[in-house]
Amino acid sequence: MASSGNIATLNPLQKMSVGTFSNGNLKYAMSSSDDGYIASMSMTKKSYCEVRVDAQSNYGGSIGIRSGQCNSYYTDSLTFQVNYSSGDLYLYKNTTGTDVGDIGGTVSNGDIVMMAYDPATYKWWVGVNGTWRSSGNPATGANPIYTGSATMFEDTDIFWGGYTSSANGLTVTFNFGQDSTFGGQETAGGNADENGFGDFKYTPPTGFLCNSSGNIAISDDIDPAGDDGADDNPTKNFNTVIFDGNGGSNAVTGLGFKPDLIWGFTRSGSQSKRVVDSTRGGSERLYSDLTSAAGTGTATISEFGTDGFTATGGAFNNDSGKTCGAWCWKANGGVTSSNSEGDITSTVQANTKAGFSIVTYTGDRTGTGVSTVGHGLSSAPDMVITKSRSNSGNWWVQHIETSTASKMLNLQATNAETDKSGNGTLSRPTATVFGTNFTDGLGTNGQTHVAYCWHNVEGMQRFGSYEGNSNADGPFVYTGFRPRMLFTKRLESTGGWRVRDTARDTFNASTKISWWDSSSIEYSNSAYSIDILSNGFKIRTSSNDFNASEKWIYGAWGDVPFKYNNTF
Repeated sequence: MASSGNIATLNPLQKMSVGTFSNGNLKYAMSSSDDGYIASMSMTKKSYCEVRVDAQSNYGGSIGIRSGQCNSYYTDSLTFQVNYSSGDLYLYKNTTGTDVGDIGGTVSNGDIVMMAYDPATYKWWVGVNGTWRSSGNPATGANPIYTGSATMFEDTDIFWGGYTSSANGLTVTFNFGQDSTFGGQETAGGNADENGFGDFKYTPPTGFLCNSSGNIAISDDIDPAGDDGADDNPTKNFNTVIFDGNGGSNAVTGLGFKPDLIWGFTRSGSQSKRVVDSTRGGSERLYSDLTSAAGTGTATISEFGTDGFTATGGAFNNDSGKTCGAWCWKANGGVTSSNSEGDITSTVQANTKAGFSIVTYTGDRTGTGVSTVGHGLSSAPDMVITKSRSNSGNWWVQHIETSTASKMLNLQATNAETDKSGNGTLSRPTATVFGTNFTDGLGTNGQTHVAYCWHNVEGMQRFGSYEGNSNADGPFVYTGFRPRMLFTKRLESTGGWRVRDTARDTFNASTKISWWDSSSIEYSNSAYSIDILSNGFKIRTSSNDFNASEKWIYGAWGDVPFKYNNTF
């Protein structure tokens, strides 16, 4: 087997019940109560795996595909039933457990199930002992046993997994590509995928790969092994820096790049958080916890340096005797361009490699309706933060996981998502524009605005959601990288924008919290624990501030892509 980095296992950090893991987290004995589990790596491209049926009881259990939200035994699943009583294979779909047909044949103890899934077309194939059911041919795309849709799952992270319902049982051994003997139970197959990765019992279909970090597609734009070398590391596009305030001119270095957006915070004192960018210039500052218009006058940032910035006195978060910090992003070195792709001509400073842009524009809405603004990126933003510079007004956040595009969140407040469709029904951002309407801080006529736009970048940044479970054994959230900074926000109820980073918490558990919506001092509480992991984060608290039983949104920026991490 060629060196393939990490290969997926079953994920002991994300299971529903009390099933038992063994054999290096490849064997799973499902419990006799409602149970569910997923693999440790999501499927971002065509994927192949094998599962040996070791034992069944009653109606057995299900094997197949699940979303990352593993809170109900069949919620967001597409699986087939290993049915002991009748020996048939049944396919179950989505959140209802609806039987959508007998896919033919039987499964017995000792049989090896083959599965192939294409996330681009939502096609799924199942085979047993070397033969695909329904005359399927994954290599050509022919005769899948099921074709889903983009709305089939709650989130975009799809994993191999399964479930069993009460009083049933199933013991299985997965092979994601590391062991075609299934723990010594079978003769080795020795079949690799087309990249030379994996050890499978049967030959993977052409175009289908094992779930291996070696097969994760990281663009050269952010790949430390890519054409541009180390300058493309995620931490060359985003980083957090910690420093001691001095109340005067303070040259902060060690960032690793020239920043264009600097979001300052004070750790050891109560102070509003300053937001400064190189498009507006170092003398104009906004406050993420206030509705006030931009402040000018004394330079907030007197220099955007090649390895950091120079903060000026109390105009930034730089008070003498205080410990301070800043979250920093790279755009285009302060170089802007005009963008006329929307209804409103904007000024854009874009880092298309890192999926981040700074946009300034003047609103034109005098009443209900929508006007679009060009953002300068190559893909649709997954999060857009806007604020009026010239007038007092709300910060607005458009996030990909809100209920509808017109439901937005206030950055400076704790309220749940707010429906602003009465001012003009918004659509989700496109690859060229995002929408504004007649809402203060978003599109009011004559007001100057700034917008910060991000989209998901594999191995670097991720915006999504998770379902809380009000349990200290909370959900695991896959990001595909080790987060450097992470925010979480309650979507359906009141709750603050809580932010943590690994510059302040260098070891797990992460317990140090700041707020985008508050000037409060940094807070550390062991009851707020989250583990920052090589491929995501794990909630370790039942607190309603992080894990109430409802939908939460998050945003994460990374420092090491999972492709290059050595451990899970």
